[in-house]
Amino acid sequence: MPDCPVTVVLPCLNEAESLPGVLAAVPKGYRALVVDNNSTDATALVARRCGADVVAETTPGYGAAVHAGVVAASTPIVAVLDGDGSLDPQELPALVDDVERGADMAIGRRRATPGLTWPWHARLGTAAVCWRLRTRYGLQVHDIAPMRVARRDAVLALGVTDRRSGYPLELLVRAAQAGWTVTERDVAYGPRTGGTSKVSGSVRGSATAALDFWKAIS
Repeated sequence: MPDCPVTVVLPCLNEAESLPGVLAAVPKGYRALVVDNNSTDATALVARRCGADVVAETTPGYGAAVHAGVVAASTPIVAVLDGDGSLDPQELPALVDDVERGADMAIGRRRATPGLTWPWHARLGTAAVCWRLRTRYGLQVHDIAPMRVARRDAVLALGVTDRRSGYPLELLVRAAQAGWTVTERDVAYGPRTGGTSKVSGSVRGSATAALDFWKAIS
């Protein structure tokens, strides 16, 4: 699809159950690119059956998967969101529109939908790091960019080095330091539609994310 302006990068680790619904919701004309980050289920097979392109990234970590997807993208604009079904790809065009109108990056601010169990410690941690982003770096955001859109070459030029959970925070810090214009829009945030969370779903995942966040924001 050479004329497609947007690649949707979906970093995935064992998301075979949720991927069909997520990929079906990708806006028409956008290129879906699943980055399989050492899945032990049928993530790659399901992605291909649903029409997505697939890239394998063997270095473990969210940041490694996202970086591999951005590098592999061949469109001017890249969007990133999780493949767990908690976010709706149909909300991407509004963020893409912000970028096409001149924003350097557009991000989603999660708003819980009915039925979502959103642990208080996760919400508190997000609020704390975003407060620091606003007060120390002057970036007026209220979430850590779980859904985001930016121009591919500009993202790569920022030189984000984190390859684990701290990637989105380092991205925001570097964007602020580079003087980027960042817009924020509310997006619906619901329960994952399959699998288990790699962060809040385990003590180890939560601890790793907390350490990565601190490194990125300090």
